[in-house]
Amino acid sequence: MSIFMILAIIACASIIIFSVTIAAGAKKMKRLGDTETGNTAVGPLVSIVVPACNEEKNIEKSLLSLLNQDYKNLEIIVVNDRSTDGTAAVLQQMQVRFSELRIHEIAELPEGWMGKSHALSTGAALAKGDLLVFTDADVILEKTTIARAVGYMSSNRLDHLTLVFKNVTHGWLLNSLILDIGMGLLFLVRPWRARNSANSSFVGIGAFNMVKRSVYLEIGGHEGIRMHPVDDLMLGKMIKQHGFFQDCLLANDFVLVPWYDSVSAMITGLEKNMFALVHYRVWLVPVVLFVIFVPNILPVWGVIFGDNAVRIICFLTVGVRLAACFKGLRMQNLSWWYLPGFLITPYISCYIIMKSVFVTKINGGIYWRGQHYALDELRKTAPLLY
Repeated sequence: MSIFMILAIIACASIIIFSVTIAAGAKKMKRLGDTETGNTAVGPLVSIVVPACNEEKNIEKSLLSLLNQDYKNLEIIVVNDRSTDGTAAVLQQMQVRFSELRIHEIAELPEGWMGKSHALSTGAALAKGDLLVFTDADVILEKTTIARAVGYMSSNRLDHLTLVFKNVTHGWLLNSLILDIGMGLLFLVRPWRARNSANSSFVGIGAFNMVKRSVYLEIGGHEGIRMHPVDDLMLGKMIKQHGFFQDCLLANDFVLVPWYDSVSAMITGLEKNMFALVHYRVWLVPVVLFVIFVPNILPVWGVIFGDNAVRIICFLTVGVRLAACFKGLRMQNLSWWYLPGFLITPYISCYIIMKSVFVTKINGGIYWRGQHYALDELRKTAPLLY
């Protein structure tokens, strides 16, 4: 048996396992839309913390969606983290219109902190609510989202609830890339297992992390992840490791996020995260690239250049992968004509990983929002996935 046949069989088996795992896992996940809103006039005080750094384009629409929530016992805290664009002016105008908005300005970043983690920690310290919601300044919430989340938290006695958002950016290749990377993260994290306290699976999503304030304080808040670039997932990991109960729901049209404007913006945006997934260990990078290459790239080549047996197996592999991607497109209400993009996205994913490693090593760390964070300090943080 040739090496090409062996690799083709490995690729086929891998993509079948991947596709079945994602499909079965998604089927196990509950939907926020199936949760009742209950009485929106009473309930625990919910503090929504919104960090903002150069978000003049999106923040007004995002805050209006928060101000329009059906849930009444609500406070909204916006932390303007050293913005250099027109974010401050937008916030000032909105505060004139909506006096209930609480706005806090950060002028300097303390040493030993990443900007976003510090902004979230600052907002949480100002919060008075029994429940904290950490979200982003470009997130749009449907008006019943908070009410439904509070109801689900209460009825299921949860300590932490996070929601899978719907991406609302435009562009066939960009949407294909976002969905492809998103499916990979789902496979790695397996959020459908997070509710089971008997396993170590955890979840956290920056667009919507709702956590009991008492739990947040008990785990030490963002202090323990103050230098981690993947703060949302790490918050979920800390909550699970401390023995608290968490769950993740599919939010569909309840949480909308224009994640990136373009493929190039996404490549730049993920530079800070990809190397962190392997905790800045260079020797693990070829392993990750191999895992992406064999089931996602090699089969396409096998269909074109392989002999009859290899070609048949590779054709099956490509078909199974595209079927899984089509299912993902349907869940996001996207058209089938995005499918060709998934033949290109694995190459972009490999490029993002290699660029993340190269740029981080060359710069001796990462640049994020104009701030440099040294690699030696980043390596001191806890690993994300192991």
